[in-house]
Amino acid sequence: MQLTRPLVLASNSPRRHQLLREMGCTFRVEVRPTDETFPANLPIPEVPAFLARQKADRFRDDLSDQLVLCADTIVVVDTDILNKPADADEAVRMLRRLSGRAHQVMTGVCLLSAEETVSFTDIATVYFNPLDDYEIQTYVEHYRPFDKAGAYGVQEPIGMIGIQRIEGSFYTVMGLPAHRVYQALRSYELRVKS
Repeated sequence: MQLTRPLVLASNSPRRHQLLREMGCTFRVEVRPTDETFPANLPIPEVPAFLARQKADRFRDDLSDQLVLCADTIVVVDTDILNKPADADEAVRMLRRLSGRAHQVMTGVCLLSAEETVSFTDIATVYFNPLDDYEIQTYVEHYRPFDKAGAYGVQEPIGMIGIQRIEGSFYTVMGLPAHRVYQALRSYELRVKS
């Protein structure tokens, strides 16, 4: 996809880098420190887009002609948000909790330009097979999923053996709802050119 303005991806996620490249986008990466807290009374489905907008706001004062893309992913089980695990023990606890049941993965996106801010959240429901302690411990030890919400990567072995099915986009679970990002970028280009 050819964009009329330089695209900045505000994420260190290798998965987001890969997905944007595979969409044909040229971009540079710039990440600015952001407070990732949110109001306690914010409805859970609004949290990912809120966090993505907070990341984008760090660029607002010096946008010039750039287009900034930010994303944030959370995993929700029952009414609890599982963010990135702090260590191996927390990763194991998260995966035990997800084992044999359904949870939701919500990825919020914000696209910021000098003219507008567009944000949205895409939601997928993931159904996990039961996982035994050996499978969980081996995965955490070898893949160290400490940079992943819910302590797993859908594209890694735990996803291959553990995920029974997904309702929604695989790419939302991976961390960037590519279909919606593509449409947002395309709509932006049409507005800029008209």
